[in-house]
Amino acid sequence: MIIFKKYISRRAVLRGLGATLALPMLDAMVPAFAEVNRSSTPTRVGFVYFPNGAIPAKWTPAVEGSGFQVSPILQSLDPFREYMTVLSGLSNVEALGKPGEAGGEHTRASASYLTCVHPVVSNVDGSFNTGVGVSLDQILAREFGKHTQLASLELGIESNAILGSCDGDNCTYNNTISWLNDTTPLPIQNNPRAVFERLFGDSDNTSQTDRMTRIRERRSLLDFVGGEASQMMKSLGASDRVKLDQYLDATRDVERRIQMAEDQSWQELPEFEKPAGAPKRFDDHARLMFDLLVLAFQTDMTRVSTFMLGAEMTTMAYPEIGVPDPYHPLTHHQGDVSKIEKAARINAYQTSMFSYFLEKLKSTPDGDGSLLDHSVITYGGGLGDANLHLPKNLPILLVGDRNRIQGGRHLRFPVDTPLANLYMRLLEMVDMPVEKFGDSTGSVNLLTV
Repeated sequence: MIIFKKYISRRAVLRGLGATLALPMLDAMVPAFAEVNRSSTPTRVGFVYFPNGAIPAKWTPAVEGSGFQVSPILQSLDPFREYMTVLSGLSNVEALGKPGEAGGEHTRASASYLTCVHPVVSNVDGSFNTGVGVSLDQILAREFGKHTQLASLELGIESNAILGSCDGDNCTYNNTISWLNDTTPLPIQNNPRAVFERLFGDSDNTSQTDRMTRIRERRSLLDFVGGEASQMMKSLGASDRVKLDQYLDATRDVERRIQMAEDQSWQELPEFEKPAGAPKRFDDHARLMFDLLVLAFQTDMTRVSTFMLGAEMTTMAYPEIGVPDPYHPLTHHQGDVSKIEKAARINAYQTSMFSYFLEKLKSTPDGDGSLLDHSVITYGGGLGDANLHLPKNLPILLVGDRNRIQGGRHLRFPVDTPLANLYMRLLEMVDMPVEKFGDSTGSVNLLTV
């Protein structure tokens, strides 16, 4: 500390701190577009998650193959039948509890959904530490993010600050399905206004003039920071030079992203006004978030996203569809016909929001087709039968690019085929094959043409 004060004035420290604190904002606020390779259209990958399981009899088609009838819960997806493959038989046994282990099925279900790694739960002494694994979306984001402004988007409907029980454990596991590494969860963003500002900066709309003004402002700030840092470097000790060099690496990454923004400033955006906040109704909120996600894909701001339609154990009610009851207790129906009907109605309602998303993707031109033609999207949850609350025979759909996926089918895999085997196949589809993912035993077949 004494050496630090000797070489850097208080005024310089304050300027450095101000710039350092501003850097994350620059990363988020630059209204940018990824570098576009006009000779090939990029693939987008999305994971849409719904909580608390499903009603199997109303989710799973009775017939396998291409002759299946769309089940009641999936009825709203019938217009996308040719893009859709219904998958049965997949399980995530890493989400099962172990003898003497604290915690519950909900926390394990969401924590391991995209990691296929058994999550660390409460310790013997009652303390809690977090640990699971890198999630599939973040493996994709490491590569896809080299070409986009944002490596990934983590979206949701419910707040991260959920109150009440989280199945006996830290709420972290309930509130996200995205993990940057073994111990770093990526929190969801449920405020449409905040999502808009992350994509396009502190502006009221997507106008080209405002975008260019903000780009120039960020460029000027970075030029100032770089000049100040270069002067400071000459008078620092070895350890401080290492720290400052790491800081400059961060500024260079921001400069790269600003360059992307400048290169793409010619592109006209769809007119979109900044949202005022989160709508009160579930359907209005979900549609607005999906609109923003489509816009992020359309502008190539990101190519990877997760979206949680609800957190595990959610007690959200849906009075707009005639179900004022808290959702989670309905799923523990124990054969009660009334509860089964209400839980299935909620499942169908959530699915209709996913259908809205698919329609937006399909109606948005992209390259020689639509965004849906150039996307690989999964829709599903970390629990199977809602009443049993087990991570077996999971409700999973695979939707999108018909050059990679042969749609219009219901595929039933052998009982307890690892969910990780599907993820192995997804990585192969986007030319990122791995030898193993989670508890995989291989790669599922029959998914591609």
